[in-house]
Amino acid sequence: MTDDLPPLRLPRVKKPKRRAPEKPLPEPEPEPTPEPDLEQPESSPPPPPPVGRWGRDILGEDFQARTFPQPDDDEGPVVTTLIRHRPGGAALPRRPRFAVLYVHGWSDYFIQTELAEFWTERGAVFYAVDLRKSGRSIRAHQTPCFVESLGEYDGDLDLATDVIRHIHGASVPIVLVTHSQGGLTTALWAKRRPGAVRGIVMNSPFLEMHGSSLARAISHPVVTQVARRQSRWPVPIAAPAFYDRTVNEHEDGEWYIEPSWRPVPTHPIRPGWVNAVMSGHKELRAGLDLDIPILVLTSHRTVIGPKWREEMRTADVVIDVKQVRRRAPALSSTVTLAKIQDAIHDVLLSPRPVRDRAYDQIDHWFRGYIEPDL
Repeated sequence: MTDDLPPLRLPRVKKPKRRAPEKPLPEPEPEPTPEPDLEQPESSPPPPPPVGRWGRDILGEDFQARTFPQPDDDEGPVVTTLIRHRPGGAALPRRPRFAVLYVHGWSDYFIQTELAEFWTERGAVFYAVDLRKSGRSIRAHQTPCFVESLGEYDGDLDLATDVIRHIHGASVPIVLVTHSQGGLTTALWAKRRPGAVRGIVMNSPFLEMHGSSLARAISHPVVTQVARRQSRWPVPIAAPAFYDRTVNEHEDGEWYIEPSWRPVPTHPIRPGWVNAVMSGHKELRAGLDLDIPILVLTSHRTVIGPKWREEMRTADVVIDVKQVRRRAPALSSTVTLAKIQDAIHDVLLSPRPVRDRAYDQIDHWFRGYIEPDL
């Protein structure tokens, strides 16, 4: 078995033409109207990972990334990006004990290097996927992070698991580790792909909208109607950057965030995406009943408001964790809930003592539910 996949072609993306500097006009004549600056901004995005081979990733020498073209959609070419952990550049085992695939949330991408190290130490090969139109997979002609159905991500997840099995064997056990919307997306995918994975770790999964059940029931038909007419219309909602403040190393956090992939404020919310998520929530409420063990990690509380409060440093400021814990039993016949004191929305990006407690919970779950069957 080899990890040399069939050659893949990346559609060409036209670069903007650069204007030659204009010749100076004679003094008596008026100055010309300035032309738009077509030079790339200083914070231009990193170049995309290569197609047809693995190349060094933005996260450093221990990580490789690769671009995989997908079938075009109504906006044009689509790609999926895979990232893998390869400590010291050493060859990956052909027959590992198991594999882990990380799936990020909305308006997000893979940065959790510690997570890769955690699973590698336990005998796994670690992969992550940047879903279509997200992170490393965003292209200039696309509406970032936009889908009209969470089922559109099936192609990304199918590709990721197929590549893992091509490289490491068709029978390699796969465990998913997910964050926020990635938890909902993968749960729905796993329902359509029985037997595809051995278990899922869900880090603050986005399993329900804020508000009462009545409000959600009333709003969904309205959102559906708007989505049919103005699916990509940017909803004029002011999104406070409080969560980014707790994560970004340029603010109060510990992590470098690539601004072209995860801007502040975040990518616009659009009706088509909201309708896709609410439809996923409706399917979850009917019960998925997956036949795999699932671990759900959340903060111990939610703190949401229009103004910054110091307690937001030790709470989830994005989702309602009480709603998540209420919906979690519908995921599977075996669900473990773990409240992590003082965690932020991405529990594994919390300050060191907090995320250490989270990793302890993941380790206990792994040793109890996954390792005995490997």
